[in-house]
Amino acid sequence: MKLNETMKKRFRSITLVGVVLLLAGLLAAQSPAPAQELALQMDPARSGAEITLPATMHTVHGTFAAKRGTIHFDPASGKADGEIVFDAVSGDTGNSSRDHKMHHDVLESQRYPEIIFRPDHAEGVFTASGTSTLQVHGQFGIHGAEHEITIPVEVSFAGNAWTSKASFQVPYAKWGMKNPSTLFLRVPDSVTVQIHAAGSAAP
Repeated sequence: MKLNETMKKRFRSITLVGVVLLLAGLLAAQSPAPAQELALQMDPARSGAEITLPATMHTVHGTFAAKRGTIHFDPASGKADGEIVFDAVSGDTGNSSRDHKMHHDVLESQRYPEIIFRPDHAEGVFTASGTSTLQVHGQFGIHGAEHEITIPVEVSFAGNAWTSKASFQVPYAKWGMKNPSTLFLRVPDSVTVQIHAAGSAAP
C-alpha cells in the first residue's frame, strides 16, 4: 500500500513537471523573435505619389513617379536612414498649361528635378507580420531645400514583401514656392500628398 502511494506521488510530480515544461514551450513559441534591422528596397514600378489641391470650382489631382528608394530600419531603437526619391519632372495633372505653370513657376523642376524624403527615426509599435502605423520623422527635400517633417506611415508586411501608404500636408508656399493663384483661380498654400510604395525586405 505504501509503495502504491509513493508511486502515485512520483507520477503526480512527473505529470506536474511535464505540464510546466509544456506551458513553457508554448510561451516560448508565442514570444516574438528579437527584431532585426531591416533593409527595405522600394520597387519604383509599384510606387508613386499623388497630390490633391482644391481650386476655384474644382479640385486638382496629380501624380508623380517614384525613382528609387532604400531604407534601413532598426525596430528595436526606431532608428532609420536612407531615402525615397520621386521624379519632380514627372508631375502630371492632366492639363498641359497647368503643368507648365507648376513645373516652371512652382516646382522649378528643371532646376530641382528630385523630391526626396530622408527618414531618421520612427515611433510606434512595429510588427514584422501584418500592419503597423508609425510616426516617421525625417527631412523632406523639395525645391532645393530640406524641411523637418513627421509623416504618419502605415506599413504592411507579408513574408519579405512590404507595402506602405502615407498622407500628409506640404505647405509649399511657406517652404518658399510660389502660390499659382490668379485673379480668377484661387488655391490654398498647402497641398495634400499621398504616397504609396511597395518592395522587398531583407534582414
